[in-house]
Amino acid sequence: MARKRAPEEHENHERWLVSYADFITLLFAFFVVMYSISSVNEGKFRVLSHSLVASFSSQSRSMDPVQLGTASTSFPILPMPLNRTPIKLDLPESMAKGAIKVDPSEASRRSPEIDELGQKINNALDQLLKTKLVSVRKSDNWLEIEINSKVLFSSGSSNLSPSARPMLRALSNVLKGRNNKVHVEGFTDDLPIKNSIYPSNWELSAARSATVVRLFARYGITPTNLASIGYGQYQPKVANDTPEGRSTNRRVVIVIIATGFDPRLRNR
Repeated sequence: MARKRAPEEHENHERWLVSYADFITLLFAFFVVMYSISSVNEGKFRVLSHSLVASFSSQSRSMDPVQLGTASTSFPILPMPLNRTPIKLDLPESMAKGAIKVDPSEASRRSPEIDELGQKINNALDQLLKTKLVSVRKSDNWLEIEINSKVLFSSGSSNLSPSARPMLRALSNVLKGRNNKVHVEGFTDDLPIKNSIYPSNWELSAARSATVVRLFARYGITPTNLASIGYGQYQPKVANDTPEGRSTNRRVVIVIIATGFDPRLRNR
């Protein structure tokens, strides 16, 4: 009996597609790599380009030592003259000739109203002048009334004591209605102060002078003639090495300027 033959396997004619797909995949990867390499960062390229141009276009540097002495050429090397026109600055006259025009005789010219004011203030403060806590100094063009701080304020405070108000009112009665400039200057000792109200002696001295100025304005002195200045501890009258010295340095100075006199000339 004849044996039945096994059916022949069907030959696959599409096996080339596998190789073709692998080739296409590799070709795609190749183009991706080539594209990533060819993309240039324009900013970095520009920096590199400028650096190369600057390097190759710079002046050549010689390694020869600098020759000192007479040049070997027969022609002398002369410096080229610089024909530069100076710049002229058109400054205001006050800046060109000084911010303050000082008349040599102005600072020494005695103002007659200072004598008048001195007499009136001495009469108004007669009792306090005897205590040595208040003093009056008279110059040719200004008057200084120095008041120890304990007459006006308690320690570490800028609130006026009740006993200080009559004295300041008496001074106001002398000064109100006049055109004199009045500067109130505050001074302290060198003991540091630091709290929520006064971080330093600057604030304390300024607050004390401002308190006096504010009261003067309330008592009738023209506010535009008033100025408040705080010097803190930096202009002591005497050394701060003793309790007496520190007490002397804690003071308020009321400066009354003669009419027409420039206050800036006071410190010259």
